[in-house]
Amino acid sequence: MCRLFGLTSAPRRTRATFWLLDAPDSLSDQSHRDPDGTGLGFFDSGGAAQVHKAPVAAYEDRAFAEEAREVCSTTFLAHVRFASTGALEARNTHPFEQDGRLFAHNGVIEGLDALDAHLGEDLSLVQGDTDSERFFALITRETRAHGGDVAAGIEQAARWVAEHLPVYALNLVLITPDELWALRYPDTHDLYVLHRPPGGCHGTRHLDHSGTGGRMRVHSRDLADCAAVVTASERMDDNPDWELLDPGVLLHVDAQLRITRRTVLPDSPAHLLRLSDLRPEAAQSQTAA
Repeated sequence: MCRLFGLTSAPRRTRATFWLLDAPDSLSDQSHRDPDGTGLGFFDSGGAAQVHKAPVAAYEDRAFAEEAREVCSTTFLAHVRFASTGALEARNTHPFEQDGRLFAHNGVIEGLDALDAHLGEDLSLVQGDTDSERFFALITRETRAHGGDVAAGIEQAARWVAEHLPVYALNLVLITPDELWALRYPDTHDLYVLHRPPGGCHGTRHLDHSGTGGRMRVHSRDLADCAAVVTASERMDDNPDWELLDPGVLLHVDAQLRITRRTVLPDSPAHLLRLSDLRPEAAQSQTAA
């Protein structure tokens, strides 16, 4: 299963070190368990989006993913991909950038011919083959249509997909230089949020998050004295304040670290896919440990 991780410390810029694949396992294990892409997105001091990503697999250069990258930003977005649609190429690796925003998705959307037709000329926003980037293009178009309102763009795009296309999951994280949005829909996959005070629940500790299997680790000494909001596909430490987002809820963290939640998709998808409905490669991508 793809792993999502988003963090915002707005309005303060913080430094964090990311390891996107540091599991100490054997080469034989790697050939079965390595992901199909790893990516890290953030914003430089001028607000320009920066994306480091590679289509890492066991038979390719593992060094990109193992190497720790220390970056400074107000918002961060990391993703570990298990491919369901699209070849193992950098253009299909998350996060994606459009209109200065960064986006990553965990799930499967089918009926891409219908989505392409609905996008029309806005299909030009898409550089790769994935359902995820097409979904992002629809969000971008709807955001433009709503005067730059990202929440409205996500809601309208997700509603159209839920009403018209076969859907397994639409979990997403989207960031700008100082804001973060996250959507869990439907209840297929988990998506958690943690509002972390300075020093965490003990009040004295830096941030040190690790996902299961060593797929992702994030370390930040700055967050020993700075608050942050984190959203992730899994609880990444023993902090008791991790909360599972309710299905259909859109989470927004603004430029002052204020959190709002709103149910934007109260109903199940019109064409909900089960694991048994998916193509074998898509099914495998949604169940990988």
